[in-house]
Amino acid sequence: MNQNDTRLGSMLEEGAGNALYQIYKIGHFIDTHIQSNWQGVLSNHADKLKRAYEEAGDMAYGTYLNLLLNPVLKEMKELGLRAEPRLPGDFDISREWGNEDETDQQRWMWSAIYGKDGEPLGTIVIQVYHDHTQFRLPRKPGVLALTMTAKEEVAEALSALSESFAQALEFTEEYKLYLASLNDEQSGKN
Repeated sequence: MNQNDTRLGSMLEEGAGNALYQIYKIGHFIDTHIQSNWQGVLSNHADKLKRAYEEAGDMAYGTYLNLLLNPVLKEMKELGLRAEPRLPGDFDISREWGNEDETDQQRWMWSAIYGKDGEPLGTIVIQVYHDHTQFRLPRKPGVLALTMTAKEEVAEALSALSESFAQALEFTEEYKLYLASLNDEQSGKN
């Protein structure tokens, strides 16, 4: 953890017993961590991330997010907090959109956060801004904190915040359409 970050435990002690307060504090903590570290992770691991992008394409952004969020996950674990799925979230239900030349895309993923007692506190959404033409983050990842945890409620809340999110398909649906288009292309060639 960066020395400039406030320890999550002390932030949560202030609002102990108030789940609503806690999910917003967790979101603020993660956002502060990202603000302090996102560029450092990029520069400290530039060769590794470039190589990952050359070998696996967009999966390199997952590598980046793991490097960026591992200190957050460690601190959460020490406090008995659990992210499900692991931060940054489930790629299969994430949604992506962006500009036509694909140099400024964004993907929103999320994880439900559970307290020591196993009770849901809310959801943390990670907004990843990225480029499909090279490994590049046009701006720092964003963080949203929501009080709900059910997938449908989260998707509804995010759709209310962003028309682009509402119009985007979940990755698994988008991928099915992509595979169908490849089949259609193959059928047309035969």
